[in-house]
Amino acid sequence: MNRKRISARFYRNKNQTEPVRDWLLSLEKHDRTEIGNDIKTVEYGWPVGMPICRSLGKGLWEVRTDLTHGRIARILFCFHDEALVLLHGFIKKSQKAPKSDLELANKRKKEVENG
Repeated sequence: MNRKRISARFYRNKNQTEPVRDWLLSLEKHDRTEIGNDIKTVEYGWPVGMPICRSLGKGLWEVRTDLTHGRIARILFCFHDEALVLLHGFIKKSQKAPKSDLELANKRKKEVENG
């Protein structure tokens, strides 16, 4: 029986909301399924490299999902307490991840690390 090597959990902010879960629920079912399958690949197959997963440096990682119509989804995550913490999700609109998305993920990562 295959077991998860690492479990994913959603980042939860001070208001007890989970922004990545809310973002995923705003997407079409097919897109949610594709992103969920890639997260599951990371959970069961860690360590996973390209094209599914990539380090962004300083403890920040991304799950990379190709969606229909040439769209690209990214979930930024970190590791904490032996879990993969999903910090931020977005649809990529340019070659590089926007600085604001990286800054938001890093801010949430610091919150997770500081309890």
